Amino acid sequence: MPAPLQAAKRTASGVFWRDWHSRERMSVLRKASAWLPAPYNARPMAETVTTNQFRNGMHVELDGAVWRIVEFQHVKPGKGGAFVRTKMKALGSGAVVDRTFRAGEKFARVHTEVKSVQFLYDDGSEAHFMDEQTFEQFGLPHAEVAGELAYLAPSSSVQMLAVDGKPAGIQMPSSVELTVTQTEPAVRGDTVTNVSKPATLETGAVVQVPLFVDRGERIKVDPREGRYISRA
Repeated sequence: MPAPLQAAKRTASGVFWRDWHSRERMSVLRKASAWLPAPYNARPMAETVTTNQFRNGMHVELDGAVWRIVEFQHVKPGKGGAFVRTKMKALGSGAVVDRTFRAGEKFARVHTEVKSVQFLYDDGSEAHFMDEQTFEQFGLPHAEVAGELAYLAPSSSVQMLAVDGKPAGIQMPSSVELTVTQTEPAVRGDTVTNVSKPATLETGAVVQVPLFVDRGERIKVDPREGRYISRA
């Protein structure tokens, strides 16, 4: 056989061997990965943080709920191990509690994001909103935002809190402006502010207002406390 032909045959044989060996190796790896324990053959584990990485405003998972770290303090006593005093606020209920953790204790971190959204309407089962940047529409269960809806008129802009990319609730401002739709007639010249009367707002909420406030007026209300602030 001529030398050039022998060389070509050897080259082709070598390429075939490498390709076959590569295919066999990948097959073995695929079979082996199928027998790996679940943690190695599943999606990446959630990000964890320790008490040494705590920051005010960070959200972590604790007892199956999401909590925001309001403030914390590292303590190193003369005797015993170091610990961290932490004030935390529950994302769902709003409850604030004081907890103490061992130094270095680990928690699953929860990523949050605040977006500007517009309230569209409430169909009784869900409250519908629209992202003001992407114009994407989404709904939140009525029961979860019923308190906020009492002071939220259609087309109002509010802040929506997303947890791990999913809508989790809305954050109301410190004051909102709403129109009084029903109340007792105002007494002309009466400027007394320590005497109040009930007033129904355009959203259906009822608040106590001074006697001089009349039907059709716009007032400022604190939605967190359902309290009259002033005329708008």
